[in-house]
Amino acid sequence: MTRPTPYDGSPALFPSCDGDLAYLDTGPPQAGAATPALVLLHPGWTDHTLWSEVVPLLAARHRVIAPDARGHGASANASRPFRPCDDLAALLRHLGTGPAALIGCSMGADTAVATALEHPDLVRALVLGGGGSGRNMELRTPWAVENAARQQAALAAGDLPGWAEHFAHGAVGPQRQPGDLSPELLDRIRTAGLRTLSKHTPDEPDHHIPVPDLAARAAALTVPVLAVNGALDVPELAAHARHVADSAPWGRTVTLPDAGHFAPMERPAEFVEAVGEFLREAEAEAEAEAEAGRGR
Repeated sequence: MTRPTPYDGSPALFPSCDGDLAYLDTGPPQAGAATPALVLLHPGWTDHTLWSEVVPLLAARHRVIAPDARGHGASANASRPFRPCDDLAALLRHLGTGPAALIGCSMGADTAVATALEHPDLVRALVLGGGGSGRNMELRTPWAVENAARQQAALAAGDLPGWAEHFAHGAVGPQRQPGDLSPELLDRIRTAGLRTLSKHTPDEPDHHIPVPDLAARAAALTVPVLAVNGALDVPELAAHARHVADSAPWGRTVTLPDAGHFAPMERPAEFVEAVGEFLREAEAEAEAEAEAGRGR
């Protein structure tokens, strides 16, 4: 399959079985089997633009694919039941990526784990942050419970800017104030959230079908897993990614200081460094195992 041209600022469209799905596809044309494709999976209510500072750092060596999940960003809304992992699998098969490293933040981490379990032939490694165990995350930290309640109240009142403000505060966490974060990052989160929210109506049916029991099934993963959490994230959210890494046969956890729930976006250079080191270690271990197998 011919490699696509580098990303020119506009997402491409994949004609799925239920409308077009948007995705970014960029990186060096020479990237091949030795450098797996990296697939960036965004948090809920946002889109691929949240990865804008991470993409150029990763795309220097890797093919980087960053889709908008169904119902998010420039991707079509669902008109029938769907599983995000099946959407992603269809896109990766369409693009001919081969086994890829899936890198997910929050909702994107859930999709990454579900894809590794349901479509293992497409996944080479997982990098997760602030999620990975499914949508049934019970919030216990008082700050997180209160912020979620404010989002719901604003939405019920039809106050979309108010909803977006509290949604963006999810990046802040319980130990900081909004002024401690980059205004540009908070604005990007607000803008992406409103862009996605405006695609939907209050009476719209929820066609999303979750893959059940992700936390319990994490022990069945056969690929290396890296959890990259922000030290200032809500503890129960960071615990989900850490649980998956601890359950996997080859797992690591890295904590980025001075970062919250959107750690890759707050600390892109540190995040990319952690991902690069993890991929090198995982590839070296895979090669050692293959060499040992040939020697038997």
